Amino acid sequence: MIKLRKIEPEDLPFLYQWENDASAWADGSNHNPLSQQDLRDYIASTTGDIYRDGQLRLIIEAPSPVTGNPSPLTLGCIDLFDLDIRNRRAALGMYISPEYRGQGVGKAALELLEDYAFNHLNLRVLYAVIATNNAACSALYRAAGYTPSTPLTAWTLESDAILWLKTK
Repeated sequence: MIKLRKIEPEDLPFLYQWENDASAWADGSNHNPLSQQDLRDYIASTTGDIYRDGQLRLIIEAPSPVTGNPSPLTLGCIDLFDLDIRNRRAALGMYISPEYRGQGVGKAALELLEDYAFNHLNLRVLYAVIATNNAACSALYRAAGYTPSTPLTAWTLESDAILWLKTK
């Protein structure tokens, strides 16, 4: 069973690896490597309060499969961003480490984040912009009950995208 938690300084090696995974840059807004100092500054400055920061990044983790090992597995991260308080909506993004993809981690993390966003933050709309060539991500959002809404022509240099929506 996975859980979501706030970022800790000990997450720096994971964030450094994930943020510098150039294969994921086309699906996000990052277009250059980040330094460890960039990420230390981010970790130090984030409060974990979406209303204060305008965004919320949570670490996805699971218990260690090794009996007696207290260290959980760090599987990826999931974000709420572009918070619009007036209209009660936010964008979401997710990164799952390659070795954990295709194992239901993304779906489980998405369910936890939706519960938090809809029932705790009282948001009414969550949305994601997914490149049309990202079939795995599109399948995840479709299976999670998101509706493909708006085609976004030439959204990135690599492909068009689709806006996926889920309402409370």
